[in-house]
Amino acid sequence: MDEWLRPRRSAAVANAFTIDLEDWPIAVLGAEHEVTGRVVENTLRCLQILQWHNVRATFFVLGKVAERCPDLIREVLAAGHEIASHGHGHVLLTRLTPQQLRDDLRRGIDVLGSLTGQAPLGYRAPGFSIVRGTRWAGPILADLGFQYSSSIFPVRHPRYGIPDEPRGLHWWSDCPLVECPPATIRLFGRNWPAAGGGYFRLLPGSLARQAVRWINRPKTPAILYMHPYELDVGGVGQHKLDGLSVGWWRHLTQSLFRERMEARVHRLLESFHFVTLGELVETWKARSDRFHPAPPQ
Repeated sequence: MDEWLRPRRSAAVANAFTIDLEDWPIAVLGAEHEVTGRVVENTLRCLQILQWHNVRATFFVLGKVAERCPDLIREVLAAGHEIASHGHGHVLLTRLTPQQLRDDLRRGIDVLGSLTGQAPLGYRAPGFSIVRGTRWAGPILADLGFQYSSSIFPVRHPRYGIPDEPRGLHWWSDCPLVECPPATIRLFGRNWPAAGGGYFRLLPGSLARQAVRWINRPKTPAILYMHPYELDVGGVGQHKLDGLSVGWWRHLTQSLFRERMEARVHRLLESFHFVTLGELVETWKARSDRFHPAPPQ
C-alpha cells in the first residue's frame, strides 16, 4: 500500500468536507459559460475517493450543473452525500439585487428538489461573495428555508471575506441562520485561509494537515472544501483546445500542482474524521440551544 494511503484517521473531532460541484469555465471564466462534460468525470472521481475512505461529504451543487447532469446528482445522493445549494447560475452576490438573488435561489431549490425529493438546507454563495455589502442575503436565505450558510470567509482578500467575522459556527444576528465559515488559522494578528481549494493545491500538503490539527486542538471543527475540477490534471489545456480563451497566466496558476491534489485529498481524508456539514450544524445547534440564547427569529 502506498505510504499516503495508510490509515491515520483520528475521530477526536468531527470536521466537514465539502465540494463545490461546479464546472471550471463557469467558476473561473464567467457565469455565462456552458457546463461541459468534464464535470461528470471529475465528480465521479471525487465519489470514488470519498468511497475509498468511507467519508460522506456535502456537495454544494450549482443548479446549472444539476440541470445539465441530473443523473450525476442522483449518483451523488445515492452514495449517501448531502446535497446543498450553490445557487443556480454562479453569479456573484455583489452583482445581484436582492430580488435577483431570490429568483436565483428559488430556481436552484426547484432543480435540486426535483432530483432529490427535498429542498436543500445548506447554501454556499458563489465565490464566497457574502461580504459586508451583501449581508442582506442572510434573511433571504432563511426566508427560503435554508438552515445554514457556508458563504463568509473570515479573511482579508481582494475579492471576498469579512476579516472580523467569527471563525467558528455562529448564528446570524438578524435571522435564524447558522453560518459555517471555511477553516482559517489565527497567526500574526490576522486570519489565514486553511480551508482548501487553491490553497490546498499551492501550499504543501503537510502544512494543510497541520492547520487542521491546530484548528482541532480546542475541539473546533474545520470546514474544508474543494472543486471537482482540481483533480482534472490536463483540464485547462483541454478547455483551450475546445475553444475557450484562457490567458497564459491563468492557465499556469489554475493548472499548477493539480497532479498533487488527489494524493493530498487522500491524506486529508485518512487523517481526520469527517461528517456532512448538515450533521455538524445539527450537533452544534443542539449545543447552542442548550448553552446560549435562542437564535434570532
